[in-house]
Amino acid sequence: MSETQPIGTLATLEQAKQLGLREEEFEKIKEILGRTPNFTELSIYSVMWSEHCSYKNSIVWLKTLPKEGEKMLAKAGEENAGLIDIGDGLACCFKIESHNHPSAIEPYQGAATGVGGINRDIFSMGARPIAQLNSLRFGNIENERTKWLVRGVVKGIGNYGNAFGIPTVGGEVYFDDCYQINPLVNAMSVGIAKVGKTVSAISEGLGNPVYIFGSATGKDGIHGAAFASKDITEDSAKDLPSVQVGDPFWEKLILEASMELLEQTDAVVGMQDMGAAGITCSTSEMSAKSKTGMKVWLDKVPMRQAGMKDWEILLSESQERMLVIVHKGKEAAVERIFKKWDLTYAIIGEVTDTERVQYYMNGELRADIPGESLVLGGGAPVYHREYTEPKYFQEIAKFDLNQVPDITVDEAPAVAKYLMGHPNIASKRWVYNQYDSMVGTINQTTNAPSDAAVVKVKGTDKSIAMTVDCNSRYVYANPFVGGMIAVSEAARNLVCSGAEPAAITNCLNFGNPYNPEVYYQFVHAIKGLGEACKKFDTPVTGGNVSFYNQSSDDNAVFPTPTIGMVGLITGGKKHMTMDFKQVGDGIYLLGDSKNDLGCSHYLSHFKKVAQSPAPYFNLEEEYQLHKAVLKAINAGLIQSAHDVSEGGLLTCILESAMPNNFAFVVDSINAQSLRTDAFLFGEAQGRIVVSVAPQNEAAFEALVQTIPYEKLGKVTKGDILVNQHSFGSLDSYKNIFENSLEEKLS
Repeated sequence: MSETQPIGTLATLEQAKQLGLREEEFEKIKEILGRTPNFTELSIYSVMWSEHCSYKNSIVWLKTLPKEGEKMLAKAGEENAGLIDIGDGLACCFKIESHNHPSAIEPYQGAATGVGGINRDIFSMGARPIAQLNSLRFGNIENERTKWLVRGVVKGIGNYGNAFGIPTVGGEVYFDDCYQINPLVNAMSVGIAKVGKTVSAISEGLGNPVYIFGSATGKDGIHGAAFASKDITEDSAKDLPSVQVGDPFWEKLILEASMELLEQTDAVVGMQDMGAAGITCSTSEMSAKSKTGMKVWLDKVPMRQAGMKDWEILLSESQERMLVIVHKGKEAAVERIFKKWDLTYAIIGEVTDTERVQYYMNGELRADIPGESLVLGGGAPVYHREYTEPKYFQEIAKFDLNQVPDITVDEAPAVAKYLMGHPNIASKRWVYNQYDSMVGTINQTTNAPSDAAVVKVKGTDKSIAMTVDCNSRYVYANPFVGGMIAVSEAARNLVCSGAEPAAITNCLNFGNPYNPEVYYQFVHAIKGLGEACKKFDTPVTGGNVSFYNQSSDDNAVFPTPTIGMVGLITGGKKHMTMDFKQVGDGIYLLGDSKNDLGCSHYLSHFKKVAQSPAPYFNLEEEYQLHKAVLKAINAGLIQSAHDVSEGGLLTCILESAMPNNFAFVVDSINAQSLRTDAFLFGEAQGRIVVSVAPQNEAAFEALVQTIPYEKLGKVTKGDILVNQHSFGSLDSYKNIFENSLEEKLS
């Protein structure tokens, strides 16, 4: 307990509940402090102990995920973002995070500040961002509010990323009624750093000055972390002050100043960006990590609004702000850089040895708290929530494929056109045309049509492949299997691009954790993620948990554990693309087709069957498939590779044909023993379509003997033929595929 009592009115239990704290948490705070907190201290605990900051309902299970790997340079939770060794003295830094609740209320700023925040996580470690990705989920596309959200989110991402100068190179967009109230906006950033030249978020050295630099502090975003830790309701629009406002031009200046501080001076002790909970989070986390303390003078914080209260300054989530601890005596070198980049800055504190964060206002002590009590792994509460199997599993168990009438081959073209026009499958050209995928880059291959984005690392023979993936309908049907599939599809996309998967970051989007059925989804999805990560040797470097994606009437989103995965193409090996290259090439299916329609877009949307099992999946078969495909790519035996996913086999082949306007002939032997709809539109996992030049077919077939494969047909011009039935011209599918999303959003 501190010898000095902070001034301020003592907080009450009612205030604690209003700020989202439980009665037992209020009692624990009093026990930690040895007294009743004042309102400022209570506000600090309310944000730092919110789910968004403390992971109090998830940390027990997050700790079970695999975190060890030969490329790992930082374990999950050790730094602001994941860090892996990519060789030649270079490291890849990457992370994904959510900005769901702000985007539901104010889509433009919610999405824009999500992009800004995730990039600061990267460059606060001394890594220069090279690419951005995003995973977006919206409600019914026919709904006017959905269209408003889509336009705002896409514009926010595009405007911020384009102005900041970092290319947006990939992502995914899904539409489903379950996201009507709660859209999901998950942003990922990838950067490159030199090994041993990164900086940690630490606070060391008694008397070292604490600088804030970047933008001035305002009232936007106050209690934003707590806002992200509750359900969306009709009154949520009143929480607009919880939505931050971003400025990408400030962010660019801060990036360059941060890089210059680290590259051209030896002044920096530690650095951290200010995201959720603002100054409170940065000062307490940096102090706790180093087991030091900090005195902070809030009246010295540069403010853009007069009369801000102490707790408002502490909890503000104004964007584009950084905290840096500097070696005493090096202030002049640091301030020269701040002035060069025309940044607002000030010394707002100093490092102490008290292990307490002490906040002063006009010379008066306003809050005095043990830093360790505020942070993950310290005094923040940890809960073991109860969970029960969801009741809807009983409906899924009743599914009988035999009760679903099959289609004829002649009916298949109409189904294919429906699927090619579905917003989850159709081209996202309307979205990505608003993103600059080349800004700030040199010598990269981002825009080639491949299953994963691929960016060359300047001055090397290496490329970083990256993707974001999750089919949430699969996770809804079977959280364990769906979790494994999410990791497996991400790895499959990297492999189809010629990359060796290396590591993942995740953004775990779920409903209210106090709902036992939601928590069941969370626990079993985590177990599935862990199993697949172990199999593919892709350790978890960190990420984000986003609970409370649920309206007050218990309408939770599908469980959506979005996987951000990175991989490597080294030694000048080939970046494989998905497009067919020439007439006469053989088309092969690697992996087994199954009489399976579980959770397929065909079954869910065309047939309107809402409850069905997750699709066929076998982790060992998936692993062997990846090994064989990488081996074939590295041997130079294939021309293209594309995984079978949403829409099934026919959609996959059409997507490979469209970039270069080829047709194809498919004469499948296996199709004779399968349902027509399952063969063409089923989404059984563990399958990849490749094309092979005629002169390489014998060598290719010899190489893939260890896995199931079938030669389906060949690349042609003219009409599409499937088992001797004409499916018409490619143009009829391509026009639907390329234009339907824009037409629906116009």
